[in-house]
Amino acid sequence: MRKIAKALLLVIVVTATLGIHNSFAQEKKKKPRNLRDTERKLKHSRDSVLQSLSRVDTSIHSLLQHIEQYISTFNQINNDLADGLDTTDVSQQIPRIYKRLNRIQQLANNKSSSTLRYLFVLRDNLDHIQDNLEDWQSSLDDVNSKLVQNQHEIIKCSKDTLLRIVPEDPALRGAFYDKLGKLRVIWHKTDSANRANLLSVNLLQNQVSVAYTTVLDQSDQIDAKIKRFADRAMDGEFGLIWEKGPKYNDLGSAVKATIGLTNTQLYYFIKNGTVTHLVGISLLLAVTFWIFYNRQRTLRNSDQIEAIPDRTNYIYSNPLASSLLIVAALIPYFYSHPPVAYDEIFFLISIVLVLVLVKKSFSRTTFSFLVQLFTLTVIYALSNLLIQITVADQYITILLSIAAVIIAWAFLKKVKKEKEGQLPGTRTVAIIFIILQFLSLILNLTGRFSLAKILGITAVFNLWMLISLYFIIQILIQGIFLQFHTKKAENTFIAWIDYAVLQKKFRSTLSAFAALLWIFFLLQNLNIDDWVHDYLVDVLNQSRSIGGASFTFGGFVIFIVVIWISTLLSKLISYFYDLSLQHTTDLSALKKKNRASTLLIRIGVFTVGFLLAVAASNFPIDKLTIIFSAFGVGIGFGLQNIVNNLVSGMILAFEKPVQIGDIIEVGGHAGTIKEIGIRSSKLATGDGSEVIIPNGDMISQQVVNWTLSNTNRRVEISIAVIYGSDIEKVKKLLVDLLCNRDDIMDTPGPAVFVNSVTDKFVEFKVSFWAADIANASELRSTVLASIYEMLAKQGINLPVTPQAQ
Repeated sequence: MRKIAKALLLVIVVTATLGIHNSFAQEKKKKPRNLRDTERKLKHSRDSVLQSLSRVDTSIHSLLQHIEQYISTFNQINNDLADGLDTTDVSQQIPRIYKRLNRIQQLANNKSSSTLRYLFVLRDNLDHIQDNLEDWQSSLDDVNSKLVQNQHEIIKCSKDTLLRIVPEDPALRGAFYDKLGKLRVIWHKTDSANRANLLSVNLLQNQVSVAYTTVLDQSDQIDAKIKRFADRAMDGEFGLIWEKGPKYNDLGSAVKATIGLTNTQLYYFIKNGTVTHLVGISLLLAVTFWIFYNRQRTLRNSDQIEAIPDRTNYIYSNPLASSLLIVAALIPYFYSHPPVAYDEIFFLISIVLVLVLVKKSFSRTTFSFLVQLFTLTVIYALSNLLIQITVADQYITILLSIAAVIIAWAFLKKVKKEKEGQLPGTRTVAIIFIILQFLSLILNLTGRFSLAKILGITAVFNLWMLISLYFIIQILIQGIFLQFHTKKAENTFIAWIDYAVLQKKFRSTLSAFAALLWIFFLLQNLNIDDWVHDYLVDVLNQSRSIGGASFTFGGFVIFIVVIWISTLLSKLISYFYDLSLQHTTDLSALKKKNRASTLLIRIGVFTVGFLLAVAASNFPIDKLTIIFSAFGVGIGFGLQNIVNNLVSGMILAFEKPVQIGDIIEVGGHAGTIKEIGIRSSKLATGDGSEVIIPNGDMISQQVVNWTLSNTNRRVEISIAVIYGSDIEKVKKLLVDLLCNRDDIMDTPGPAVFVNSVTDKFVEFKVSFWAADIANASELRSTVLASIYEMLAKQGINLPVTPQAQ
């Protein structure tokens, strides 16, 4: 039994030993060969784990940022919508527009006989409404575009596939769902608000579109009525004056209808023209202050007070009337189609102011005629307001024409006897006025009432406008005179300008503007201003082509105007630049560096103006090669000299071999450069003449410039004394005299040489330098006189026949 137990124990020990050995063998097979491989494997393992975690964090972070971007965008949209859209004014005004359109439709369909003025009033109202509707359409389009863009962002969010990605990590999944929930809430809120606003804006756009279409339809209807009215006016509303004509409204109903329409017009006009009203008030204050300030300042500081009333009679005697006249005559033109009543109020005010000025400045005959004409003008103005044709108005117009002819004829007879105290061109204007009123009378007697009324009103109103513009020009000229007179005492920049030249230029410019304003007023009174405007716009904007190149007359006009403005601007810059240099005390440095720069400025301004003109006129740039080719052909056939002078002018401007103020000699002429132009230069000679020298000669010929680097000039004098004089003594006396003078330069210093010796005299040559070449001749004369006196005192005699040069 003991043997069996020992055997079993031995078997167990052997088996355990073999198992342990086998397990160690297997571990040896799995273990790497060395520690480097182990570390490398561990590093790769850590890197893969980190990369996996990094990919998860980055994708989740980007997704959350994506959601935050949507939330931020929707919050901004909600804030913008909460602030409200810029449609409040449109939504409040559109019902009133519909009411006005219905009222205009009722007035247009009125069966009563309307005047041409009445139809124009209706069309002017439609024009104002059309302008407002066009502005509203543009504003609503902008708002609608913004809302549509918001809706695109909302739809983009709903279709975004990135928002459907769910993170695998449970910890990150909670944050994702939290952000996504907030996005859903704000998305629904934004979508609802944006859709509601978009619907509201679309409804407003539809209302504005319907109103705009109605305006266009009513405008076409009224234009057709105006055309029929013109045809009827040519045929005549009435028969001959002695024949029984058609029946029209009575004067009372016409006046009542006119008052109602005029009140409505003035109400809307005054209410909606606040900005322009403020501009008019500002102009009134500015003009009044300018006239009163210069008047009082001149009267207080002028040393020639007795000459002021003669030069400024209107401003001196009636400063308030003068300033009010300028404003009253010009303010109506600040508005676009103001009511007729508003125009006539300012027109009558300007007439009263003209009468105030005429009373103290012209003859009693002229004043009496204008007062009588003013009475007729008031009746004409009231008749012009009527919106219905009446028989009474026809007879009133006939009486007005007869009275106007009688008054003007009597005035013309008196003017022939009284040649003083009359307005310029009185006789010619009076004759034209009589002719127009006579034609108005003939037309009225033959039944063409509307044409007669238009012609009579045009004759009276334009006569007054002509007189008003005359006084406005005179008042502005007198105001400028006071401005110059005030600044002259202060020695300011304005005082340097030549008033006579400015007055001439300014008067011609004002006259041109006044003529254009008078023509526009004439077209208004003839009721053809809109037709002329539309015709000119069509003519100027119509595209035309020549040789494959398209152009418009409007572009051509713009090109000419811009070129004219650039030329004028270059001349003004050059004028003021030279003017400032003429009044600069230190010209020595300026004239060497700056005065010739005016040519470069003029060339630069003209070049920029030419490029702007080409751009503004829509002229094709590639077609400029045709122009340059034409210039090349012209140069080849005979423009060589002109182009040579132009190029030489540019060379003179850049290289500056000669400059304004230099003293030069060229082509046998000597003098001072006064002007360097693009083509030629102006040389002022010593005898007072001015020589025009082509710039080509200044480049191709030899030019002696005495003042190129400095203004010094050497002066030489020959002095002869009798034979036998002490030469050293004479030389010492001459040197001492020259060295003791302040007007002779020390460096280089004066020199005295013996020039020649004969049996009769000894000749000395004296040489010294003058600091300014302009004073060289005077200095030479002074030195000669001083030498003569010195030699006489020293008892040194001169030869009988002096050899001084």
